[in-house]
Amino acid sequence: MRKETKPVDCAGLEKALQYRFKDRKYLLNALTHSSYANENKRSLGSNERLEFLGDSVLGYIVADYLFRNYPDLPEGELTRTRAALVCEKACCGFSRQLGVGDALLLSHGEQNSGGRNRSSILADAFEAILAAVYLDGGMEEARKLVLRFVVPLITATRAKTFRDYKTKLQEIIQQNPEESLEYVLTGESGPDHDKHFTVEVHLNSNVIGKGGGRSKKEAEQQAAREALELMGY
Repeated sequence: MRKETKPVDCAGLEKALQYRFKDRKYLLNALTHSSYANENKRSLGSNERLEFLGDSVLGYIVADYLFRNYPDLPEGELTRTRAALVCEKACCGFSRQLGVGDALLLSHGEQNSGGRNRSSILADAFEAILAAVYLDGGMEEARKLVLRFVVPLITATRAKTFRDYKTKLQEIIQQNPEESLEYVLTGESGPDHDKHFTVEVHLNSNVIGKGGGRSKKEAEQQAAREALELMGY
């Protein structure tokens, strides 16, 4: 005898999302995996179309936030940071924090093979849920959901990237013990709540990179990044 699929806890998921749907059919559609839709001939269909839309909404929100809040980041760094925030690993993590796995509608076979914990299914479900929020409540509600998860990741990702720039440059220079690096503050402007700093990194007495940022540390890291690029790394 086949086990019946348990009802979806829409209220519980809405609480986790911090969003109440005006039309819950969007949420139910977002939680419907293709295996369940095929097994049950579900009229709403699977969440694949919502996933397609959610992928674009997620990319736009992240790109817009990075562009507006990090004016000193070059295009290449913007692209790399966005990629880290919209990848399968990140979206799967967002789903796990929301407890999406427990609410998914899966076929019996998919359930029995561990589908509720599969990274690809959870990542796709997050994008579908984001699209559902967007369709039901508009872009600002979608933005609230995304930034709740993404902003802490941006801080962590950029901090890690920054450490890598300076560390990498130091490691390269240390191969020649007679060489020495120095970071020199060359400019400071703006009010206290919106400072901008510029820094040069010197190899002995030669300037090998320049950078700017909202803090001295950020400016130093951007200077190190430029130096690495000029050195071919």
